[in-house]
Parts: sequence; structure tokens; C-alpha cells
Amino acid sequence: MLTIVCKINPTTDQVVKIEATLLAFADACNYINEVVDPKLTHNVTIQNQVYRDVREVFRLSSNLAIRAINRVSSNRKTAKRMNKPVRKFLPTSVDYDARIFSFREKDWSVSLTLVGGRERFLVDVGSYQKGKLSGFIPTSATLVKHQNGTYSLTSSRR
Repeated sequence: MLTIVCKINPTTDQVVKIEATLLAFADACNYINEVVDPKLTHNVTIQNQVYRDVREVFRLSSNLAIRAINRVSSNRKTAKRMNKPVRKFLPTSVDYDARIFSFREKDWSVSLTLVGGRERFLVDVGSYQKGKLSGFIPTSATLVKHQNGTYSLTSSRR
């Protein structure tokens, strides 16, 4: 598995939308983790209990709500395996799949669904990333906010 990291350079308006999305996603994950029975780890069972509330309360798109539910499910399974509690979710990353993320090689840009709509971002890619991404269409990514305030997308390929 190869992980490719590309920095994005959002405008000031886009930063506001990214920050709102990061906060809503983390808040949704924390809400899900608090209101659903801690013993439940199956994503569909969790989804049946909280999907509508997550959409309405946190203003997440349908697929971002599902991504939040899946993150909680996955974290619960890992915590259970390690016999540890699930830690609080911080507004530092958001998971994306092909329905809410797309990559366009012709102009080296990505499109992401955020709170408030879809936005397109140019990505900073060096020759290494170009070589790995040329002819490859990533179908999932994680938007990450770094401690220095910059943003990047990580995507994996085999």
C-alpha cells in the first residue's frame, strides 16, 4: 500500500468552509460516540440509530454523515481490540470516498464536498506525486489539517 500526500492551497473563503467541515465532522463523531450504546460497533446498526440526527444537527451531506458513522464504528472496533476507550474526536481530519471526492489530472485539482457545498482546490504536486498519480484515479482520501495550519489530502493506492 502506497500513501500519497498532496498539499492543497485553499482561498480564505475555502478555509472557512474547511474549518466548518472539520468541526462538524468531529462534533458528529463525538455525538455518535456519546449517544449510541458503547457496545455497538457495527456501522449499519449505528447508522440506523443516528443518521437523520447527524444530517440535521451537524449539516453534513449524506455521505459525510456516513463517513462519520463509519469512523466511529472503526474506532470502536480498534478500541475494543486494544481494550481501551474511544478517544475524543478532534477537528483535524475528514474521510472522503468517490461520491464526495474527485481528482482531476488535467489541471491537478481535487473536488471535495464541504459544509456549504462542493469546492475545487489545486493541489501542490511534485514530480514524485505526479509520477504516482499519473493515470491513477484515487477513489478515497482524507483531508488533514496540520498543526501549522496547512491542509493536505492523503490517498492510498496498491
